[in-house]
Amino acid sequence: MALCRISIVLSFSARLQRGESRQQIALHAVKRSLVLFALGVFLNGVPTFHMATWRVEGVVQRIAICYLVAGIVFLWSDVRGIVVAAAVCLLGYWALMRLVPVPGLGLPGRDIPVLAPDQNLVDWIDRAVFPGRLYNGTRDPEGVLSTIPAVATALLGVLTGLWLRSDRTPRAKAAGILAMGTAGLAVGAIWNQWFPINKNVWTSSFVVVTAGFALVFLALLYWIIEIREWRGTWTMPFLVFGMNAIVGFCFDELLWAPLYYGHAHGRDGTPITWQQYLNGQLLKIARPANASLLFAVGAVLFGWALMWLLYRRRIFVKI
Repeated sequence: MALCRISIVLSFSARLQRGESRQQIALHAVKRSLVLFALGVFLNGVPTFHMATWRVEGVVQRIAICYLVAGIVFLWSDVRGIVVAAAVCLLGYWALMRLVPVPGLGLPGRDIPVLAPDQNLVDWIDRAVFPGRLYNGTRDPEGVLSTIPAVATALLGVLTGLWLRSDRTPRAKAAGILAMGTAGLAVGAIWNQWFPINKNVWTSSFVVVTAGFALVFLALLYWIIEIREWRGTWTMPFLVFGMNAIVGFCFDELLWAPLYYGHAHGRDGTPITWQQYLNGQLLKIARPANASLLFAVGAVLFGWALMWLLYRRRIFVKI
């Protein structure tokens, strides 16, 4: 999410240079966010659309919210303001998760374990706001409160975009990205001692360490592609997904959802999902961990093949 928000800087800056006002760009961002949010909610309902359990939160919904907030901050703030906003999100979330008692349970680190599943503030708020509509029944990996540090993830992407658009030399840009990435890894590892790295509740340490990994990898790619100019057909597989990222995600949800709801029959004749059936077949040729890996790789390759058909026909869907 951090690196994809570099696009905010590139897109919004180009539109400002064309003479569009901040208000016009912000209005477009609001409309785009609403479309993305609605799309995410729709995907959550596929294929059953049970109103009583229809999940509201989700990956696309979080992207929509973070895109909108980060875009507005970029439009009406400077680098210092963006840094402050990101710091407030990270430190404020840490304070909420460590210093605010969870109703009925107590203070994290004293009365209850820190970040214990179902016993932290994120999960409590989600159960209060969306009862019966959570991904894991009692908690959700895209929770309401954990969207705060996710906004910081997007803002770090905005800062990266501003760095890339600066007047510095390519080598200086690569060196700066690498230095910040390394610092992020170090800070995240240290922060982990007090606020554990955890993806499900999107902890502040998780934000910093994953941003660090992303920046280190970006520095490597920038050096290879922009400085060394090692370009060619090897980049095509990445472009296939990158040019239709949202469509790829939607296809994955729509095409693989039936595997979790359709029914096959096990050895004893009992009904099982197609996903369970396929896993059973893979377990015949591989150990559980490798069978899971094969299933995941197969899913990615199948999705890539579909995206390649669009890429080959130069069909790029924009939202």
